[in-house]
Amino acid sequence: MADRIEVLKTYKTYVGGKFPRSESDRTYQIKDGKGKHIANACRCSRKDVRDAVVTARSAFGGWSSRSAYNRGQVLYRIAEMLEGRKDQFLRELQLAGIKEKDAKHEVHTAIDRVIYFAGWTDKISQVFGTVNPVASAHFNFSSPDATGVVGIIAPEEYPLLSAISMIAPVIAGGNSCILLASETNPLPVVSFGEVLHASDVPAGVVNILTGYRSETAETISSHKDVNALFSSISDNKFRKLIDENASINVKRTEHYTPDDWYSDDHENPYLVLKFMETKTTWHPVGF
Repeated sequence: MADRIEVLKTYKTYVGGKFPRSESDRTYQIKDGKGKHIANACRCSRKDVRDAVVTARSAFGGWSSRSAYNRGQVLYRIAEMLEGRKDQFLRELQLAGIKEKDAKHEVHTAIDRVIYFAGWTDKISQVFGTVNPVASAHFNFSSPDATGVVGIIAPEEYPLLSAISMIAPVIAGGNSCILLASETNPLPVVSFGEVLHASDVPAGVVNILTGYRSETAETISSHKDVNALFSSISDNKFRKLIDENASINVKRTEHYTPDDWYSDDHENPYLVLKFMETKTTWHPVGF
């Protein structure tokens, strides 16, 4: 009997709860730390970004209107699914040349980080909301509300942990998002899309694109239906491009370039608050 040919995984994007290829049908090679070709990933285009924004916008209303408690349940379900499939993520991180010990640390920290933000979904309004004193016969309440569609640009290092650390606070606050995954090692992030697909996250809340950042970042940063940007790229020239494009429709922009993705500093409710806006409501006394 001839030796069996192993069925290799085809890595696609994750948009609108589905796994489409790039509209251009282009791919690019993913290599491990030694330069060995290990997989192909979709090389997304500007149209892929625009399609993802439309999808994220359509999902935003339903997700933001859910109760905060329910959003917390959904995030906890993501952590459950990650825990059940952690061996898969360990293999994919090791495939890219990451040592087994470091891969375990990254996967375990990513799971714990989702659980952390799941616990904050129904506490943000309690902690950061206020009852304001006013001179008239009214009640005046201020509470944080979701911003809208957030574009996330992930770094190259710690591809799974960094992506989850940026996605979790954004969706915990009720936003939808488009993630531009690590350019050199997007494989575990694409597989994270499979976790989202099998969990209770509504289609379109999280959209994951792969490819060359030089072909997608300008589109997402200049798109007028993107309300905020969350970037973890430290290059000054790239930051300037993001800031200039974001100014077109006054996007909320957060540059986030930590030295240590394992630090507890990333488990912070202010990361949720950065992508929320304060909504103030007046209500007459006696009604």
